[in-house]
Parts: sequence; C-alpha cells; structure tokens
Amino acid sequence: MNASEVLRIVDAIHRDKNIDKEIVFEGIEAALVSAAQKHYGEEAEITVNIDRETGEIAATHDGEVLDSEETVGRIGAQTAKQVMIQKIREAERDALFDEYTELQGEMVSGIVQRYDGGAATVTLTNVEAILPRSEQIPGESHHVNERVRATVFEVRKSGSRVKVIISRARPQLVQRLFEQEIPEIIDGVIEVRAMSREPGYRSKVAVSSSDQRVDCVGACVGVRGNRIKNIVDELSGERIDIVRWDDNLEILIPNALQPAEVEQVILCKMLGRAIVLVREDQLSLAIGRRGQNVRLASKLSGWDIEIMTQDELAESIDRAVGGFSELDGLEVGVAERLVEEGFLSYDDLSIIEPDALMEMGGLTEEQVNIIVNQAEAKAEVAEAEANAARKLKREQDRLAVIEANKAEAAAKAAAEAGETESVEADGASDTTDSDTTESASAEAAEPTADVAEPESSDAEASEATSDAATTEATTEATTSEKSE
Repeated sequence: MNASEVLRIVDAIHRDKNIDKEIVFEGIEAALVSAAQKHYGEEAEITVNIDRETGEIAATHDGEVLDSEETVGRIGAQTAKQVMIQKIREAERDALFDEYTELQGEMVSGIVQRYDGGAATVTLTNVEAILPRSEQIPGESHHVNERVRATVFEVRKSGSRVKVIISRARPQLVQRLFEQEIPEIIDGVIEVRAMSREPGYRSKVAVSSSDQRVDCVGACVGVRGNRIKNIVDELSGERIDIVRWDDNLEILIPNALQPAEVEQVILCKMLGRAIVLVREDQLSLAIGRRGQNVRLASKLSGWDIEIMTQDELAESIDRAVGGFSELDGLEVGVAERLVEEGFLSYDDLSIIEPDALMEMGGLTEEQVNIIVNQAEAKAEVAEAEANAARKLKREQDRLAVIEANKAEAAAKAAAEAGETESVEADGASDTTDSDTTESASAEAAEPTADVAEPESSDAEASEATSDAATTEATTEATTSEKSE
C-alpha cells in the first residue's frame, strides 16, 4: 500500500460513501494499529499516522520507527481490511444518521418495497425506511411499487445501520404539502401560523398574508379549488379547513370554529379557557362529530374552548356562585369575582394559584389553603357522582339495547308467524273457493229441477211407457228362445 494508493482509496470512499476524508484517514490508521497489535501483541504500543497531503504512512513500535513498507508488509492485510471496513460502515452510518436527523419533519418520497403486517418498507434515496401502521392514515393501505410521500418522524442507530421511521399521520405532512402546492408560502407572502390535525378525518390550517393584496385563504384554495384538491387527494380525502389567522383570540376562535356561527367569546385568562356562546341550533355544529370541531379549534388556538348557550352559562354561573358561597371563609363578593374570571366549578377552584386568590379576596395564606382543600374535597365528590351517573347511564343504555334486541326478536318472530298464518289462510281460501264453486254449481242445477217439478206427471208417464216397452221386448225375446 503506497502513498498514492492510500490517497486514491480515501478519495474513492469520500465520493462514493459521502464520508468526510478525515474520518476515512482515521479509520485507516485505526485499522493499521489494530492489525499491528495482533502482530506485535496487544501490549505493544503502536502509533500510525498518515500524511493527509502525501499519503505517506509513519508508524512506531514502542517508540521505534518502523519502515512504511515493513509496517504494511508485516501487518495482516486481511485484519486491516476488516477493521477498515467496520470503521467505514460506522462512518457511513453516522453520516446517514446526521443526514436524516436534519431531515426530521421534512417530506421525503420513496417506493414501497414490502407491505407486511400493516407496516410498509419504503426505499428512499440511500436508505430503507419503515412506515409503521400507527403512522399511516387510518383506512389507508399501500401496495408494492407504490410511490408514497411522508415526513421523517424518527431516526435512530441500530447496530451498524440507521433505522428511519417515516409518518403520514403527523401535521408536518400537511404543512409540507401546503408548501409544495402553494408557491406563495415558499415565497413568504403567505405563512402557515398554526395547524391541528386528526389524520384521515379533518385538519385545520391557520394562515396569514403579509401582503394585503393577497387573500391567504383564496390563494390556498386555488382556482376552482385545484390546489386544495391536490392536497386532499394526497391525504386520501381528508377534510381540510383553511382558517384566517388573527392575533386577537376573540376573532381567531370564531374563525377556527367555522362553519358554526359564534355569538360571543369570553376569555378566562387565569385558566387559559375561552367560553364560546352559540345559539341552540349551532351547538352541535360548533362541537362537531364526537367533539372533533371544538377539539381541533382548541389545538389551533392553544386555548381550552368550552361551548355553551346563553341559558347554560347563566345556569352555570348561578350554580357556581351558590356553591362557592357555601365554602367556609369565601364571601359572596369573592365568589362572584371568581365566576367573572371563569371559575365555574370546584375543580377549577382547586387549581387556582394561592397568590391570585389571596389578592382577589384579601385572604391570608391559611384561609386560602382551607378554601382550596374544601374545593378539592368537593371536586372529588362531584367527580365520584359524575362517574356514578356515567356508570348508571351506561347500564341503562346496555339494558335499553337488550330490550331493543328482545323487541326486535319478538317482532321478527311475530312477522314470521304472520307469514305462516297467511300461507295457511291462503290454502284455506283455495279450499273454500273450490267448495264455493261446487256449491254454486249445485245451486245453479237446483233451480232447473224446481222448474221441472210442475211437469213431473209427464215425466212419470214417459218413464212408464219406457218400462212397458222394455217389458214387452223382454217377453218377446223369451218366447222366441222357447220356440227354437
């Protein structure tokens, strides 16, 4: 291994594996040291240095300089090669790890190589990534040779390899798709300010524009919705709400709750909660299916959102004032001030900052501790009652389902029995119809006999004549036989 060959090897590895030259030089030096120790013994003090410019190898053994040819010649070449390969693999792994660590949250594209057990193995540019079932969009399936786009979710070292986990369920994928489909975002004219997502179902994206002439929502939707349609298609039909961002929460929260119409937003800053008042007919729309709309709006704004009607708020205020007033040491005026700040339950009061309550009611720390302890105890009782009520409701629902199943089974049995009776009735009807036909025929014949009754004497005379003729014929036949 001469100097020029060393430089050629280093340069080739640097270009092919994208590994820094210094790391390659260090790997070769470590390989030579390891191989030399196998030759001279593990206790031998070996040093190897390679000149980064010329490639010359300088080695020492227990302080004595070794000739470069002697060093390379005496060292087991196979051992040095194995160590160097191991070092290069580690360096390659570290380079891949650093590369994909920087790509975390960024979108990558690859081809599905395998799809087994719900998890997909996706080939990226220089590494195989895993798309686990938990990071896929619900209801989505993939097939071999399909091209997929996802974001880098996690990168970790696994032995001599790098394990890259990608995701299609994270909000970053929606943001990267917006950046890809909407040039104004890349240009910095439109900015994605906040985002919340429930993959496969619905996402809310809050955007703003730095140019008043550019409508941020319209630009994201595109002409005839072509831009947003491309994003929705990539997300397997997931619904996307584009919200206009506003620094004023009293404007942002109603925007985030669209399409529901909001009457008023009350901000409870001490609790980080917003009470949103809506009309009765807008209540279910504001909450959304299984609370999805209000949940996404809460994530988007960063505030807890509680949807109420005017009547529900008034009832909650009266109940809270009355309940707080029953606590020892808490006057009605302080209770009303607490309600004004948004404290509507014992649970809310149990987490209040003691300093805030002391300042609000002019109370001592001991009095505040007593009030908070009472609130905690009542909150536990209320929670236990609520759990009992929920348990009772579940039991009632279960019994209702059982009764409904019984009623359905009974109705089904009755319907089957009715069909059987109908078939028997049809058979009986056929028999009755036959009897009726015969009876009608008989009845039709009877009037003819009745009409013939007055002429019975003629019939009897006719019968008598017929009998006489028959008797005469018989007599003649007998007489003729005797004469013969």
